[in-house]
Amino acid sequence: MEREWFLLKLALLQGAGIITKWRILEYAQKHQYFNFTAKEVQPLLSRKCDSFVFYNDWNFLTQEVLQQKLNGQKYVTLDSPLYPKRLKEIYQPPFALFYEGNILLLQQEKIIGFVGSRNVSPYGKEIVKKFVPPLTNRGYTIASGLAKGVDSCSHLTAMQSFGQTIGVVGCGLDICYPKEVFTIYWEMLKNQLVISEYPYGTPVRKYHFPMRNRIIAGISQAVCVVEAKAKSGSLTTAQLALDTGKEVFAFPGDILNGRSTGCLQLIQDGAKCVISLKDILEELPNFE
Repeated sequence: MEREWFLLKLALLQGAGIITKWRILEYAQKHQYFNFTAKEVQPLLSRKCDSFVFYNDWNFLTQEVLQQKLNGQKYVTLDSPLYPKRLKEIYQPPFALFYEGNILLLQQEKIIGFVGSRNVSPYGKEIVKKFVPPLTNRGYTIASGLAKGVDSCSHLTAMQSFGQTIGVVGCGLDICYPKEVFTIYWEMLKNQLVISEYPYGTPVRKYHFPMRNRIIAGISQAVCVVEAKAKSGSLTTAQLALDTGKEVFAFPGDILNGRSTGCLQLIQDGAKCVISLKDILEELPNFE
């Protein structure tokens, strides 16, 4: 129980990034002690840490304060049996996942990520509408980032085909970003699953999105990339999936308009080019 509160403290702690927080956890695990003072862990802080914010937060986040802050929030920590095993395999996974909806979806073996452009074209939407329903009909849960474009289209299509879907967001679950996806977001809170490594009240920050992407890659068995430009967050998700030995599928597109340059680069780099559903299924376990 002492370690669980330590994990939650690290999850809520401000003034330090994930690398420093993991350094602190590894230090605590080595010594099997979880009641360090801020001064005792000071040597572990990186130069990028905001030491003033860190010290204040470290001293402020007592177990009593954590209980108050977490009141009304649903969460699983790294040590929980409900924490997804696949996510533990990534480098420096989240200390805790905050969630709304059906947490048991994270226990599904067959989870496939769908990511891509926020400015999805009619072609991109048609790809999602063609490939997501037969995947959900075969028991695959669709994971994505609840952004505009390919993400929200993937979530919506999964629900319209009576399938299951998981949304991963880069802010507190009491904030819907972007506002354009509110209807989908609200439906998923009630009947699907939305997760975040950030507690209530955490605003949107630019650096939260690559952090979110590592979770999408982490919980997924494979990742499909639809209409990604040359410099796209979707490529980060794809690379993270490749780094953990997972399959990455990319859909080809027009070489002239730039919308699919990232997908075409992925194909050149070894991602599987998808032109039919069989191209995906034959690379996954239990192909029928």
